[in-house]
Amino acid sequence: MMEEEELEFVEELEAVLQLTPDVQLAIEQVFPSQDPLDRADFNAVEYINTLFPTEQSLANIDEVVNKIRLKIRRLDDNIRTVVRGQTNVGQDGRQALEEAQKAIQQLFGKIKDIKDKAEKSEQMVKEITRDIKQLDHAKRHLTTSITTLNHLHMLAGGVDSLEAMTRRRQYGEVANLLQGVMNVLEHFHKYMGIPQIRQLSERVKAAQTELGQQILADFEEAFPSQGTKRPGGPSNVLRDACLVANILDLRIKQEIIKKFIKQHLSEYLVLFQENQDVAWLDKIDRRYAWIKRQLVDYEEKYGRMFPREWYMTERIAVEFCHITRTELAKIMRTRAKEIEVKLLLFAIQRTTNFEGFLAKRFSGCTLTDGALRKLESPPPSTNPFLEDEPTPEMEELAVEKGDLDQPKKPKAPDNPFHGIVSKCFEPHLYVYIESQDKNLGELIDRFVADFKAQGPPKPNTDEGGAVLPSCADLFVYYKKCMVQCSQLSTGEPMIALTTIFQKYLREYAWKILSGNLPKTTSSSGGLTISSLLKEKEGSEAAKFTLEELCLICSILSTAEYCLATTQQLEEKLKEKVDVSLTERINLTGEMDTFSTVISSSIQLLVQDLDAACDPALTAMSKMQWQNVEHVGDQSPYVTSVILHIKQNVPIIRDNLASTRKYFTQFCIKFANSFIPKFITHLFKCKPISMVGAEQLLLDTHSLKMVLLDLPSIGSQVVRKAPASYTKIVVKGMTRAEMILKVVMAPHEPSVVFVDNYIKLLTDCNTETFQKILDMKGLKRSEQSSMLELFRQRLPTPPSGPEGSSSLSLLAPTPEQESSRIRKLEKLIKKRL
Repeated sequence: MMEEEELEFVEELEAVLQLTPDVQLAIEQVFPSQDPLDRADFNAVEYINTLFPTEQSLANIDEVVNKIRLKIRRLDDNIRTVVRGQTNVGQDGRQALEEAQKAIQQLFGKIKDIKDKAEKSEQMVKEITRDIKQLDHAKRHLTTSITTLNHLHMLAGGVDSLEAMTRRRQYGEVANLLQGVMNVLEHFHKYMGIPQIRQLSERVKAAQTELGQQILADFEEAFPSQGTKRPGGPSNVLRDACLVANILDLRIKQEIIKKFIKQHLSEYLVLFQENQDVAWLDKIDRRYAWIKRQLVDYEEKYGRMFPREWYMTERIAVEFCHITRTELAKIMRTRAKEIEVKLLLFAIQRTTNFEGFLAKRFSGCTLTDGALRKLESPPPSTNPFLEDEPTPEMEELAVEKGDLDQPKKPKAPDNPFHGIVSKCFEPHLYVYIESQDKNLGELIDRFVADFKAQGPPKPNTDEGGAVLPSCADLFVYYKKCMVQCSQLSTGEPMIALTTIFQKYLREYAWKILSGNLPKTTSSSGGLTISSLLKEKEGSEAAKFTLEELCLICSILSTAEYCLATTQQLEEKLKEKVDVSLTERINLTGEMDTFSTVISSSIQLLVQDLDAACDPALTAMSKMQWQNVEHVGDQSPYVTSVILHIKQNVPIIRDNLASTRKYFTQFCIKFANSFIPKFITHLFKCKPISMVGAEQLLLDTHSLKMVLLDLPSIGSQVVRKAPASYTKIVVKGMTRAEMILKVVMAPHEPSVVFVDNYIKLLTDCNTETFQKILDMKGLKRSEQSSMLELFRQRLPTPPSGPEGSSSLSLLAPTPEQESSRIRKLEKLIKKRL
């Protein structure tokens, strides 16, 4: 009963002292304590058990009870003290609040007094400064009036002086005074409503008009336009007049420049009239020599008369170029039938050299037609031997030595004068295009004649198949034409030249490459099977001679070079031509033509080796395999196939050393051709005995090893065959091995035989199954039942217990057959 009462007391105590988690957390933060009695989850039973863990510890229970009672008394004292201390707190708080309210009322009163005083001070300051503001406004207006009067005085005096100096032609003083008068007049724009100001402005305009007319008259007198002889030197009056013209309307300056240049070039129009002998293209140098002399003469006589910012020397040269382009275009239209390609190129070369001379001497700032400058900007130079100022001879040498894929040198700066004269030759560039058409036709004919005269290239197995030298000559000539034409024009003539390039790329592919590929013959040259199977070192079974094989490889290498270089040629042409015409340049058809030549060459090499192996395969199919009594070394037909492979493949590999990817294609195509043909001849070997099948399996494995080693056969450097080629050989020859393993397997029981056939060959074709049965030599009645069973087993994949599904033909049921196959495996491992 005592224990139950204690438990109830504890539960009541816990219920009374239960606090919320937030309150408990706040108490712990304010009064941190490690005492177990202060914990929220205090458990009296656990606490007592902690104090008295054992029965022996109950001996000092009185001492523990006394300590707890002492602690309770101290807590009671503390609580009592705190409660008594809170008795007067409320009264003290009310008293402090009343004092704070009184202080706030006093502060509010002081702030109100300060605000009233500030308003009075502001009113006082306004009254004091009112008169000062009036004085400031008066001062500002007075200053403006004085300044305006001074400007007016300066303007009136300046206009009077300007009119007087104009009459006396004192242009030096007028230049300085006129600029000042115009600057002062700008201050009176808002006063133009005043009659006096408007009158002064009109007088200034009248003075400017009079100055302009007077200066033009002075220049007309000094440089008459009627062909009279010019004075010996410039006048100081005209030099000062140019300074005045700088200030006047721009029209005056332009008129002076126009009249002076026209008068300066009037002699040129007379000397080089259309009916003069020196006006034709063969004497075009004289035009440029004349203007150079005139520019030197101008610099000596009139260089200081015109301001430097007028760029008179450049303007004279530019006007000369415009006149020359017009005159040349006119005379070339009249005498178009007399234009020859050499004469045209001579004129263009001299003209472009002159344009380069202008670019070195002048900046081109007077060429204000932005569209023209953009159109006539020079194409970027890809000359690998580019210097600061290459001569034509150096350019030609660079073209002959350069290569289309050679890295570019830094581009020369654009020539703003490019095309300013030479543009007139563009309508006549058809002469150049026709000439290049004729030259390329003659070049192709010479290549054909040289090939017939020199014959096919000599065998060279040390350095690989050589590219025909005519190929490099063709593309060097192409590059020379391309660079030359791009200097003449980057428009339609480049498109016409590209068409010519396409034409002769196709002709080169047809006449030089495809036309010289050796022709295959249908006959075997009278070779017999017995002669093919002789294992002599020098037995010749290939249809092509060594020279013909080297020729095919050389043509293949040349076509590969042409293919890559044609692609680069297309890129270079697109760089040279105008951006708007790049889409019209497309050499894809020509690249396809060279790809066709490559494919034809590879096919010829494959057919040659394939045909050399045909007699050996025919001999294999005609052997009496049912009469083979024991398994020996590889059969003679295998030796014959290996012999032909060792004869042809090293020659082809060495001659295609520079084009390894096409040698790999040759190997792949040969494997794709030989392996199916081998399997076809394998089906013709019927009937086959068990021993004969073992011999064929051994031969098949030997051929498989040779084919896997085909890419590096006969080479001192052994390289791993490409994975794509290895995959084809392994897949094809493994199928041949599986066929022989099926033939070697007993046909009884029939179900196991059919299931193993489907498992090994995964071939659902009844014809293939029929061929397997023929190879085994089964009778027609047996074959019929086998075929019927085969058709029944086809819909359902091989299934059944794990033991039967893993049944392999390598371990048939009869012990004798198992022994034979194990013996064959040991023999193959021994040979390997």
